[in-house]
Amino acid sequence: MLSWFSILADWLIYDLAGLSSQTQFGQAVHFFVEDTSKIFALLVVMIYAIGWLRASLNVERVRDYLSGKPKFVGYGLGAGFGAITPFCSCSSIPVFLGFTSAGIPIGITMAFLLTSPLINEVAILLLFSLLGLEITLLYVVTGISIGILGGALLDFLKAERWLQPVAAKAYARGQQPAKAAGVAIPTTQAVSTLGWQQRHQFAKSETIEIFARVWKWVIIGVGIGAALHGFVPAGWLEANLGQGQWWSVPLAVLMGIPLYANATGVIPVMESLLLQGVPLGTTLAFCMSTVAASFPEFVMLKQVMKWRLLAILFVLLLISFTLMGWMLNMV
Repeated sequence: MLSWFSILADWLIYDLAGLSSQTQFGQAVHFFVEDTSKIFALLVVMIYAIGWLRASLNVERVRDYLSGKPKFVGYGLGAGFGAITPFCSCSSIPVFLGFTSAGIPIGITMAFLLTSPLINEVAILLLFSLLGLEITLLYVVTGISIGILGGALLDFLKAERWLQPVAAKAYARGQQPAKAAGVAIPTTQAVSTLGWQQRHQFAKSETIEIFARVWKWVIIGVGIGAALHGFVPAGWLEANLGQGQWWSVPLAVLMGIPLYANATGVIPVMESLLLQGVPLGTTLAFCMSTVAASFPEFVMLKQVMKWRLLAILFVLLLISFTLMGWMLNMV
């Protein structure tokens, strides 16, 4: 069934502008209009919703709960929370700031941030319906494992020193009460005292601020994806990645970087690649790279991370996806 965004793009590009759906240019422009309108709508809705939740949730209570848990339990909880929340990289940024301002350990926050764009409940249901239980479990376990191990590594490297000043200051403020007394002490106003209007104003200002910062980069990133979508010949990916050579996995990972898709949108691509004979490991490596290591995501994460942390995160993801692809291709 066509989405409203696809119908809108059909009307604007094929009916109003008169471009042909049979040309590469028409397909590229259609992809750009459909995905840009869809991402912008989701961006506004999700940032507002997350802003509302941030104004309603006592994140210090989350910190209190996590403070007494072993580190790997915390990483697992962070990755698990990322897996059950339908946040893309855009809407994960407000949650990231909320976690850091509460003083939640950076490894747990990064475990959430790594897992959140890879897995969500809609993607799991769609993947199960298209490809069955075994592949769905492999995808989920792989995504959560990447989140846990990545969070542990970034904690070990003390990644909080490479946060942007606004995130670093929020993290330092969140850490101070716990260090002073040896326990976590709530520092924010009880959420019950916030009225509906206050929560709306907070969510509205959050939406305007973040949208104003990232909209131009979304256009650039989707434009790159649209060009590849329209001008890469049909079947080229299957023809060049379907033989299972060792180099096909890192090539698939690198090819996914300039593209953009969320976990739900990439599932049909995954199905198409598998049906055309691309090995499972190569397919998952390509799709995960498209979702979690794409150009738009890292541009957005630049708002809260310095270049060194972005580079470490980028290399970590590429190595993780490549090793995972090789392992699954050998099974």
